[in-house]
Amino acid sequence: MFNAQYFRTFITLVETGSFTHTARKLEMTQPGVSQHIRKLEQYLGRSLLNRQGRKFSLTAAGRRCYDYSIKLFAEHTQFMHSLDDDSPDSGECRVASPSSVGLMFYPFTLGYQQQHPGLTVSYSFAFNSEIVQDVLAGRFDLGIVTEPVKHPDLNFELWHQEPLCLVVPADFAGNSLNELMALGFMNYADGVNNASALLRENFSGEFRSMSHFPQQGFTNDIGMVLDAVARGLGFTVVSRTVLETSPWQRQVREMPLTEAVYENLYIVTRDNAEVPRRYEQLLGEFRLQRRNTLYGYADAPESFDNMDFDSMV
Repeated sequence: MFNAQYFRTFITLVETGSFTHTARKLEMTQPGVSQHIRKLEQYLGRSLLNRQGRKFSLTAAGRRCYDYSIKLFAEHTQFMHSLDDDSPDSGECRVASPSSVGLMFYPFTLGYQQQHPGLTVSYSFAFNSEIVQDVLAGRFDLGIVTEPVKHPDLNFELWHQEPLCLVVPADFAGNSLNELMALGFMNYADGVNNASALLRENFSGEFRSMSHFPQQGFTNDIGMVLDAVARGLGFTVVSRTVLETSPWQRQVREMPLTEAVYENLYIVTRDNAEVPRRYEQLLGEFRLQRRNTLYGYADAPESFDNMDFDSMV
């Protein structure tokens, strides 16, 4: 019969290297430790130890049993944490987002996980439509998307606004819409929408449509689009998270704008789903960090400060 305590005793024996120390650590008798090991060997049908008097070494089966035992109890601990929805810093977070925010948010989650060893993060980079379907199917507890959709089983709430940046090659000297048009546009999945919103606000008397701009190329990986811009192949419009995390940020230039334009980021969850507190803390701390990085403590746009994150989750 399977007995988890036998595996626990075996782990302790291997790590202490002594039946006496194992008995003391587990508050057992030494014969009790020996009995647990014999019972485990009988259950597995294999010898786990090569015994040499008071000393021992692991057999091949013993080494495999130790590796399995460690994995067994690690998964058990993770499972127990996953049941604790009230804990703000333990359990599993299952999140999906576009690369535009994930390029910065995912590294943040890794650092956050280092600070909270009881927390695990499963993160997926995907497009909006895929994220919506994955949340709907229960593969993720929540997603971050740039566009809400109408669906009776989903809830969308505005979470964060990230500034959009007009990015040109470092040696581009122009500043007019016609000069941008002559340079051409480097596109990606949300590129046309973002560029349209930004150019409409900053060139309101001139801009008509992105269809007037020659498209110089397309990539479905937003993290790579600035490579093309750095090579002088065109301009693009991306969120500041993309620009700040890009390895090409020194080979491109951000054109100054008269009107700030933002990419809206929405949290999507299943309607009426209870989202554990750990998400509130994780998402809230990232959002606060971005707010302080972008605006300090006094200059955030009014709409940013009016967002009520607690009501979302």
